[in-house]
Amino acid sequence: MSAGERAKAKAEQIVGKTVRKAAHAVHKETLAAKGAALETRGKLRGAKEQARGSFKR
Repeated sequence: MSAGERAKAKAEQIVGKTVRKAAHAVHKETLAAKGAALETRGKLRGAKEQARGSFKR
């Protein structure tokens, strides 16, 4: 897993979590769902890169 891809995945997770929590605080459920989706996409990107790295060994 390259450092750039790992950073992108972690950034998506952090931004998604921040958006989700802020949206819940102001009762914006649609925005909260978008934040959760972004957070999940970051987690999946990290898992994909980790799996790709395990096959290279």
